[in-house]
This record gives sequence, structure tokens and C-alpha cells, in this order.
Amino acid sequence: MDGALLWHRLQFAFTALFHYIFPQLTMGLAPVIVWLRLRREERLADFLTRVFAINFAFGVVTGFPMEFQFGTNWAGLARYAGDVIGQTLAMEGIFAFFLESIFLGVLLWSKPTPRQKLGASIALWVGSWLSAYFILATHAFTEHPRGYVHAGDKLALVDLSEVLFNRWALTEVAHTLVAALVTASFVLAAMGAFYTLSKRHAPEARRLLGLGTALGLATSLAVAFPTGDQQAKLVARHQEPALAAMEGRFESGAMAGITLIGQPNVPEQRLDNPIRVPGALSFLAYGTFHGDVRGLNAFPRDEWPQNIELLYYAFHLMAGIGTLMIGLMALAMLQRFRKRLEATRPLLWTLMLAFPLPYIANAAGWLTAELGRQPWVIYGVLRTRDAASTNVHSGDVLFTLIGFCGLYLMLGLFFVFLIGREIMRGPGEAAHG
Repeated sequence: MDGALLWHRLQFAFTALFHYIFPQLTMGLAPVIVWLRLRREERLADFLTRVFAINFAFGVVTGFPMEFQFGTNWAGLARYAGDVIGQTLAMEGIFAFFLESIFLGVLLWSKPTPRQKLGASIALWVGSWLSAYFILATHAFTEHPRGYVHAGDKLALVDLSEVLFNRWALTEVAHTLVAALVTASFVLAAMGAFYTLSKRHAPEARRLLGLGTALGLATSLAVAFPTGDQQAKLVARHQEPALAAMEGRFESGAMAGITLIGQPNVPEQRLDNPIRVPGALSFLAYGTFHGDVRGLNAFPRDEWPQNIELLYYAFHLMAGIGTLMIGLMALAMLQRFRKRLEATRPLLWTLMLAFPLPYIANAAGWLTAELGRQPWVIYGVLRTRDAASTNVHSGDVLFTLIGFCGLYLMLGLFFVFLIGREIMRGPGEAAHG
């Protein structure tokens, strides 16, 4: 079963990370589209709505396999906790997905007035963020379970408000939605830089650059503080082994430092070649430099995250890219303030090529969350080895994983073709059909 469990986890990780390429942009674009319609910038709003629609369609297609995997790969989880997580997942489909789908159809296939477009865009925004809320509340339950009781050999829901509104859920929703706005801002800035460099759609290029860089700086800062800071404090309080592994920390003590550079050496239980900021981890976790941050040796070995090296590097990749994004957007805003952004070609090239950065950071962030929760699928309640389907063997999962890789490769190429064609047409030509 150990071999099958590994393939179960790899398959879900692959399908989840591929799927999340798409909704992080739609969640970020939805309020931008509303803002543009409020300012009566209909041509640019229509263009971004088409970009939204392409991402939404691929998000739907790649999202369905994840739902089915709860039954095929994770029957133990579905049987044990389905009465709880099934509630929020069903609410996402009934209340949010259909709202988003219907009003996207109104925008694409009818001929609404500008006022109707604004109303439909607001509904699209509400549906997009409501969908994210229900899904993230489900995920937050696996990280910090609340609102349930043990009913025999499974969990029963007793307080839906605790599942939806506990502090972990609210913090995770805020952090994830701000991260989605970062993704949208980098995409906007990249398109603006591309049109500026190619000398096309000059008015829209300036607007995309301005909106992308301003939103990018604000949200890149907000994703670190306060939302990222609050998320870190929750991990420090409720998942201490995960925090220790994220920093490659084996020994306990006060004045714990944040590691800038280092390599975790798990067999010898140390961090090689570390460069640290003294006291910063204690302050980040507990608000005081004298906070005692426990190391991994303070916990039983079977409660350690199962891949400390990957968790450590995923966390530091996320933090490092986040710092780079703040620096890049701050530089772009400085040049914009000096009215030299559009004339600074190296910076425009950098903005155009930097759009993958938030995608990578978001993927690393999700890896950090998932790897940090191990060996639990519901933290402190259900271990991952007990959540997998026992009658689906490693050969079956590997075969379907190979199939997913081939299918998603074709979907990815098709997506690049469609989104590339839309961007090449641009807001000017697209407006004329």
C-alpha cells in the first residue's frame, strides 16, 4: 500500500497544481473587470472578460478530475469525513459555480447594455470569490478541523459556521485571494509591457501597465503582511512541526532566526551553511524576539512532515519569489512616478517575462501547506495512510497518472494557443470581432 499511497499523492498533487494555474487568474481578474466597467472602460473590460473566460473554461475542465479523486483515490477520506467536507464542496457547486457560469455566459453570448455588463461582472466577481471561499474553507478544515464530532467510525458536522468562519479559514481565504490579485497584476503588467514594446494599442498598454504595477505593488506587500504574517502565526500556534521543518530547525530555543540560505541535513539533524536573521522567526511566530520556537526534536518522529527537504525549499522558494516581486513592482512604480516606465525597455522586458513568478510562488505556497500538514490528511484527526483507497493499486494509479500527463499536455498547448491568439488580437481588434 505504501507504493500506491505515493502514487495517489502524486496524482492529486499534479492535477491540483495544474488546475490552480487557471482559477488564480480568474479570481484576480474578476474585481479588475468590475473596476474597469465602473470607469466605463468597456473595451479593455471586454478584452479581459475574454481572457477570464478562457481561463475559466480550462479551470472547469481540470477541476472535475479532482472531485472524482475523492471517490477513486481517497475513499477513506470520503467515507470518514464526507459528511463534513461534502457540505462545503456542495455549496461551492450550487451557490458559486453556477452563479459564475451563468453571468459569464451573459457577458459573452448576449448583447447587454453597459449597466447590465456591470451587474453581470459584479455577479461574476461574487461567484468567483464565493467559489474560492467554499473550497478554501474545505481546505482549512483539513489544516485546522473545527465544527465536527466523532460519530462512530466517521465525522459528523455539528456547526457549519465553525467550518466556514473559523480563524484559519478566514486567514487562508484572505491570503489566497490577495495572492490571486498578485497573479492578475503581473499578467496585466506583462500584457501592457508587451503592447508597449511592440508599439500596439498604446492607450490600453499604458492603462494595463499602470493598473498592473500599482495593483502589483500593493498586493505583493499585502500577501506578505498582513495576510502571510497571520498565516505564519497560525502555523506556529497549531502546526509547530511544520514551522520547524519549513525553517530546517531541529533544536528548540528563544531568539530563533529566519534562515535566508541553508541546506537541511535530515540524517544529521542540522542545517548546513546557514545564514540567518537572528530572532526574526521568534518575532514572526509569537510577536516577540524571546519566543521559544520548538525544533523538530521536540516532537515524536512520526509527527514530523514526511519530506522535510522539499517542504523547506518550497517555503523558501515562495518567500524568495515574493521578495523579488515586491522589489520589481517597487522599481516599476518608481519609474512610473518619474514618467520613465514606458521608455525603460529593460524593465519592460523584465515585466513581460516576469508573469510566471506569482504562478510559481502560489504553487510553492500550496506545496508548503500540503507538505507541512503531513503525515495527516486532516490535521490531528486522520492520517494520510488511512485516507487512501485500499482497493486501487499502484499500477492503476500510475496508469491514470500517465494518462493525465498526456491529456494535460494537450490541454496546456491548446490553452497557450487560445490565450496567445487573444493577446495577439488585443483589446483593439477584439472589440471589432
